[in-house]
Amino acid sequence: MSKLEKLIEQFLKDPPEVRFDDVQYLLESFGFEEKRSKGSHHSFRNSVGLKITVPKKGGKMVKGVYVQQIIKLLNLENWNNENAD
Repeated sequence: MSKLEKLIEQFLKDPPEVRFDDVQYLLESFGFEEKRSKGSHHSFRNSVGLKITVPKKGGKMVKGVYVQQIIKLLNLENWNNENAD
């Protein structure tokens, strides 16, 4: 199982918090780039214009509510390894 698959599995378990580094890795794996960072808020955007702003709690963690937004944005419930680039 790849790192990406493990992260997706972790996100789908509805954790209360995840590491910001994991969020960043997941978003970048799906073609998002960090476009802007202001304080604790980091904005990511992909080539078709989808965007999400993710705040870091305490500088390292991301709250579960943002994990849920990422799951919906990336449609992770329906993702499988064949969709990976």
